[in-house]
Amino acid sequence: MASTSAASPGNRHFFIEGIKELLPMVPGVLPFGLIAGANGTSLGFTPEMTLGMTLLFFAGSAQLAAYQLIQDQALPAIVVFTALMVNIRFFIYSAAFAPLLHDMKTRHKWPLAYLLSDQAYGLCASRFSPQDNGHEKLYYYIGAALALWVSWVASVGLGLLVGEQIPAEWSLEFAIPLAFLAMLVANIRDKASLITAFCSALLAISLSWLPYNLGFITAIIGGTTLGLMASTFFFRKWSCTDE
Repeated sequence: MASTSAASPGNRHFFIEGIKELLPMVPGVLPFGLIAGANGTSLGFTPEMTLGMTLLFFAGSAQLAAYQLIQDQALPAIVVFTALMVNIRFFIYSAAFAPLLHDMKTRHKWPLAYLLSDQAYGLCASRFSPQDNGHEKLYYYIGAALALWVSWVASVGLGLLVGEQIPAEWSLEFAIPLAFLAMLVANIRDKASLITAFCSALLAISLSWLPYNLGFITAIIGGTTLGLMASTFFFRKWSCTDE
């Protein structure tokens, strides 16, 4: 897939490592996919439509947000805008991976961009430094991303088959924020990211009463803005200290 020759034993090792280190996250993906599959059925979508949406977008949080808005009979423009805002974090992820994929051909970049996910990004961010753009990081990412994709599609398919039979008292929805919280905590490494997470959470909770998930969208924009301001402040502070 990459613009290099066949993977060396070392590259295969990192590919397998990516798969292995993604596997512990599958229990968090499973309830997510079960809910997505079951919700698609409850909204009257055919299995083909639900799987088609899953394969086309590969964005679980945006898919569930769209389901909720469709159920609330929101305007199509609101559904599309919310899905875009939920996925705005991928701009940041893409910027982090841009140096890694810079020299690759476009036909190789597209599938790797399609496979980008919170879990794959989180694993790479925790294992490699931002300046590390070697083949080890690339093959590790491919392994983790493919493992996540297979797990997600399989869990949605399982949700289509058995989702409606799962008792409501199991509260599988609770596993979704837990999965994201686990990744969030692992990636809070400085004061700026802590401020971003705290402000986003505070805004999301305080504005949860707004319709059409507008509170969530506001939290994304507000938290990101405050995080950028905090990053600028701490950067200037460190620069003054160094001088």
